[in-house]
Amino acid sequence: MSLSIEQSQVVPLAEDAQGVLRVGGTRVTLESVIRQFRQGATAEQIQEDFPSLSLGDVYATLAYYLRHTQEVDHYLATQARAAAETRREIESRQDTANLRERLLLRRSDASN
Repeated sequence: MSLSIEQSQVVPLAEDAQGVLRVGGTRVTLESVIRQFRQGATAEQIQEDFPSLSLGDVYATLAYYLRHTQEVDHYLATQARAAAETRREIESRQDTANLRERLLLRRSDASN
């Protein structure tokens, strides 16, 4: 019996229209999988948390990350910066002055 050894396996990552990498044709982001992995989750635990992913896709994604750590870390840092910028932009458009007081007043009005 001989095993067929593929020299290059397909990485189950696809970039969406916003430039976000998603795993296995699902809405699950590369960032979500890697975050859990860094927190000590096993591939099985990650697949359990994201049942739309196949266990094979989780393992393939983790293998890709371990072989391309610098590139993936750079991508994740870029995504984090973009998310922070978007958050700042949204927050700058919203009036958050006295937000707590307004919410408490709204709650009080609703209970009366």
